[in-house]
Amino acid sequence: MAKKVIGQLKLQVKAGQANPSPPVGPALGQRGINIMQFCKDFNAKSAEFEPGSPVPVVITYYQDKSFSMDLKTSPASWYLKKAAGLKPVGKRNRAKGSDKPGRTVVGTVTVKQVREIAEAKMKDLNATDVEGAMQIILGSARSCGIEVKG
Repeated sequence: MAKKVIGQLKLQVKAGQANPSPPVGPALGQRGINIMQFCKDFNAKSAEFEPGSPVPVVITYYQDKSFSMDLKTSPASWYLKKAAGLKPVGKRNRAKGSDKPGRTVVGTVTVKQVREIAEAKMKDLNATDVEGAMQIILGSARSCGIEVKG
């Protein structure tokens, strides 16, 4: 007999850096998910990602207190900011896009870089081919204030 699903939880954790401190611990603890087991499993599975990159994860938890997780690729905006060479700023130490997208440009990327990002994110995008995926990435670049040249 199949396990009964109680719910799903979406988190974004840095690759290889899951630990029981907030926000991971409280989010999992209130749902009865074994926090240390999640951290161990997540860190092992996210070893293939670039260390410190944000990794969205969908956790499905069951009635018997077990869980399964599905790791996604890092957000397109993270890839774009990295390709544009934007430096981390502020107290959260994150690269920041434009305050006025469409008016001010904070960085540039090439069409080749957009294609590489689209190919990397292809499995998580709602596109049938790389050209369609590139259009999605171009929209993300525009909303971040990043100009595409070439």
